[in-house]
Amino acid sequence: MTEPTRHTGPNDPAEATGPKTPFDTPDFEIPDFDPKRTRRAVRGGILRTSLVVLVTLVMIFLVATVGSEAFQRRGDRETRMLDVLGTALQIANPGYEVRPGEITAAPLSLSMEVGVSPRRVQGSFRTGTAFGDRGEELTQDFFGRVRRPPLGHATETPLTYALYNVGTGNQPKEHMRKVLARLPETMNALAVVEFTAPRTGSQLAAFGGQYRSCPDLVVYENRPRSTPITWGTGMLPSTSTMRSGACSDLIPHELANFRAWVGALREYDEPNLRRFGLDLARLRSAASGGKAYAYVDTLSTVGQLRRILDDPLVATVRVAEVAYDLER
Repeated sequence: MTEPTRHTGPNDPAEATGPKTPFDTPDFEIPDFDPKRTRRAVRGGILRTSLVVLVTLVMIFLVATVGSEAFQRRGDRETRMLDVLGTALQIANPGYEVRPGEITAAPLSLSMEVGVSPRRVQGSFRTGTAFGDRGEELTQDFFGRVRRPPLGHATETPLTYALYNVGTGNQPKEHMRKVLARLPETMNALAVVEFTAPRTGSQLAAFGGQYRSCPDLVVYENRPRSTPITWGTGMLPSTSTMRSGACSDLIPHELANFRAWVGALREYDEPNLRRFGLDLARLRSAASGGKAYAYVDTLSTVGQLRRILDDPLVATVRVAEVAYDLER
């Protein structure tokens, strides 16, 4: 006898189809919750994440630091800092001797050490900071701009005041002749010799040679009651190959150096030059004219200055400092 046909429904286990999952196997078991293992796993995750973040930050810092310092030293930035800013500092402060030093780079700036000391009469007794010698730092920012130049206001010296008086008519010959008459003839003097009319480079060299006078700084601008533009021996950069002979013989060569320096300046140097109280128009006018209105002498004796004062080409001689040469 035939067995009757069995009809099954949709929920009949015999009709169940589809893929098996781990939960369908009798061997799968959900582990019991372990608080210690969970805490260790969380701490491990936090530690790994912290290490990744720390390493990333260190790498970013190193790249930023090394990369920024390399960026600060790119191209000719160090050379131009020495040539342009170092020389501008000297021109802006003729009452001081400025000695450029080491240039160092930071992530956001470039700095140059400078030693400054008041310009003094030759043969005077000096010893370090007792006579105003000090170290300064000249810094330009990431974009090459100078924010606070060394020296500046309230740093005048006796020589600075003597230069302020060029072109004013103050301390005329009659007055200075009496001053020099009271001083010993062999005493050395730091003085500013002013002419009645500006002299050319060759005329100034001839004048210095005539009186054995040494023009350490030449005043190339008539700017009464202000700091005039000056240029002197030892300023950077130097294009002259002449290093022998009387110092007065160097005047034409130093004028060529001055003109070469001004010729190397660019319009983008103007903001920095203004920080020093200078500007391109004044510098270019002084260099192209090349006329000496006065000069600074750190080596002449009082006797020599008396003879210079009697010259009809000389308007006056302003003495800023005197001293005996203790080595003679």
